[in-house]
Amino acid sequence: MLTGIPGPTFDIRAPRHTGGLVLYLDFDGVLHPEDVWVRLNKGPYIASPPGHELFEHAELLERVLLPYPDVKIVLSTSWVRVYKGVARVARKLPPELRARVVGATYHRSMDPESFRQTLRGMQIWADVLRRQPVDWIALDDDYLDWPSWCGDKLVRTHEVLGISAPVVLAELRAKLARMHGDEP
Repeated sequence: MLTGIPGPTFDIRAPRHTGGLVLYLDFDGVLHPEDVWVRLNKGPYIASPPGHELFEHAELLERVLLPYPDVKIVLSTSWVRVYKGVARVARKLPPELRARVVGATYHRSMDPESFRQTLRGMQIWADVLRRQPVDWIALDDDYLDWPSWCGDKLVRTHEVLGISAPVVLAELRAKLARMHGDEP
């Protein structure tokens, strides 16, 4: 159990996969545009802008991660809470990315409302404290109110272009190389 972080959201046991190199992965605004909605009995869709597809940048992320087979993925997306489970959500990813998924920042034992009200940066930081990775980075378009002590771990993505924006892709590659001990 963690100390120093109050509330039912964070008072859970350590995850099964700890240590190692971790990429915290959001979906909306990262692998596709952020304006995603859910239709009853039909599932998620991109409301705007037109011409985009769900997970359109998943293969790009797959290629970027190829030189780093030891980097594992922790899902930091609201999809895990909405679709009730890591495995169900991971199935939306291509097999090569799905094989890297070792967990999520949200767990069934957490209070969903308390977790939802917690800022994304603090959700991730709480998981870092539980998971104890050797090093980590986060891919997310939600950059507001990140804890100052881990702002350098965030790769802020473009809300429409996600990781495909050239400046974002360059930062992601540099941070992955640095995390892996290579000079970018």
